[in-house]
Parts: sequence; C-alpha cells; structure tokens
Amino acid sequence: MAVRLPNGVVLALATAYGSDLTVSAVTNASPAVCTSTAHGLANGDFVVFTSGWSRATGRVFRVSAVTANTFALEGFDTSSTTTYPAGSGTGTVKKVSTWTQVSQILDVQSSGGELQFTTYSFLEQDFETQIATQASAQSLAITIADDPSLAGYIALKTAGEARAERALRATMPDNSLILYNGTVGFNETPSMSKGNVMSVNASFSLANRPVRYAS
Repeated sequence: MAVRLPNGVVLALATAYGSDLTVSAVTNASPAVCTSTAHGLANGDFVVFTSGWSRATGRVFRVSAVTANTFALEGFDTSSTTTYPAGSGTGTVKKVSTWTQVSQILDVQSSGGELQFTTYSFLEQDFETQIATQASAQSLAITIADDPSLAGYIALKTAGEARAERALRATMPDNSLILYNGTVGFNETPSMSKGNVMSVNASFSLANRPVRYAS
C-alpha cells in the first residue's frame, strides 16, 4: 500500500512533433512491437500512436527495444486478438520532439472516466437491470497563476486558439509518468478575487485513456 502527494509534479505540453512514421505491422504481444522502416526513433522517445485499433489510437507511449526497423510501445499489451484484431493495428506514430513546461500550476482536477450503464426491464419484471456500456469522456481542468510571459502560458494559448490536440506529460517526484493526449482549451481571462492569486484556466479533453509508467 502506498500514498503520495502531488507536490513537485511537473507538467509539460508537447509543442513540436516529428513527421508521421508509417507503421506497417504491429504484433499481438506484450509489449506490442511495431515495424516501421528506418524510423530513426530511440529508446525513451515518446510517440503518439494512430492505429486501426480504436482502443489504442491517440494514446502516447514510450519507445523501447529499438532496432533499425522496429520498436516496442512500452507497457502496451495487445495479446488479446479479440480486443486488438491481428493485422488491424497498422497506422502511424509521430515523435514528440519538444516539451514545454507549464509552470505556476495551482491545481489540476480530473473529471469523467466513470463507467456508464444502460438500464432495461422486461414487462413481466418489477425491477430494472443495468448493463455496463462504456466509460464517460475524461478531461483535466488546470488552474495556473496568471503570467502571460511564461513559455507554458504561451504554449497553452497557442494550442487553445488552434483547438489543437497535444500530448501532456506529468512527471511525478518519484519519476513515474502519466501521459495524456487531448484537445487543449484555454481561457486567458484571469480570475480576480481580493487577496487571492490571479489565475487562468486550461482544459484538456482526452482523446483516449492516459498511459502510466511506474518509472
């Protein structure tokens, strides 16, 4: 059992990407291994994966086990051919080439992700039954102390104006990671309350589930 505090967490937004790299094959294995001719990636790089597998597309993974024409998506288990049909995982990856720290964060709140249900009842029954359907959409709300000169503020503003999809990396004090990917929204009008720090708000609507690494 372990508990942790968020004190010391560093958030960084992806502000530049490499070119799309074609993935011609993906194995059903743990971890999944991608074939991409002369990809040029290195162990430890972070990539956004776009795939025929809807449960994987739009997620951010760390690259490992690199060879000249293959690489693994660390921690990504595609062993189930029911969930990940063989031959359907092809697509592209693009490397995050630049991360920009978002500093002066006051608060991060997560919402969504709850399991949803559909409810039914037969005519002869006097009770209802629920069947699990899917998780609700997830998002992050990030409150930042107002300073429009900061690189992170500028990066969020730029992404928000473009309604762009960006990767977001949270590095914990113990060097564990949470990797998100989603559409950025940014409200640069600061909140002003006497005696309190002026702040602005960014939103981050996730494209898919986050990816976590213990180290």
